[in-house]
Amino acid sequence: MKRNLLFGIGLSVLTAISVLSSCTKENKSETSTASKTEVSDDVKKSIASLGFSTEDVHRQGDNYLVEGDILLTPANLAEVSTSPTLRIADVEQYRTTNLVKNLPRTITVSVSNLPTVYLNAATAAVARYNALNLTLKFQMVTSGGAIQIIGFNQGPSGGFITLGSSGFPTSSGNPYSQIQMNTNPQAYGSNPDLGYVTSVIQHEIGHCIGFRHTDYKNRAFSCGGPTDNEGSAGIGAINIPGTPTKADAGSWMLACSNGSDRTFNANDQIALNYLY
Repeated sequence: MKRNLLFGIGLSVLTAISVLSSCTKENKSETSTASKTEVSDDVKKSIASLGFSTEDVHRQGDNYLVEGDILLTPANLAEVSTSPTLRIADVEQYRTTNLVKNLPRTITVSVSNLPTVYLNAATAAVARYNALNLTLKFQMVTSGGAIQIIGFNQGPSGGFITLGSSGFPTSSGNPYSQIQMNTNPQAYGSNPDLGYVTSVIQHEIGHCIGFRHTDYKNRAFSCGGPTDNEGSAGIGAINIPGTPTKADAGSWMLACSNGSDRTFNANDQIALNYLY
């Protein structure tokens, strides 16, 4: 998830709708030219073939950060989509082809080497999911969780700051195994708000179990700026039956945040209950 800083500030002043999703924050004085040069054309072709935008791609170790908060591994880039041709979503809830399998199931979550607020936020996010009484449950453990939440420190880049990142379920039906949360003070401030951090972790868990951004087709809905389509969904952008086909300003899976605490709205709960 990322946050557009200038757009977020404007929304707060105007008390307009808040939007959560891509976890970065805007700072016009920074650029991402250096990180972009680290991504080869071949890698960008592979990213595009999977249905992701190749705009503002960043390399993180051996992985690649796309669409603000999605980490793609070399194994992901080697995958070939086997999904059928399905209707692409506009701004409603939708999922990837791969989902968590072997339900009912409990997914463990752990937090490593992060300030207490991140542990408390993860615990609160897990409680929010479990309160829905899904067949997919979550349980906090002290270490070695199936989803491990770790930290990184990165300032603004290209007008945004990344709040957190994660990935999608594996083809074998396991959740994505890692959520990275930004500990840079420009992400959450020197005294992070518990509800805000909770909502970001809640969003990233959504990716881990197979949800894509609600405003995938036009990220400007939550991020501001010009129309930005994340690209055709080669790995699956499948509309979840029962969710709206118009803009859903309250969804927990919107691409950008304005700094507020966002939990599941009614349509999000329909989507989660349909899948899990």
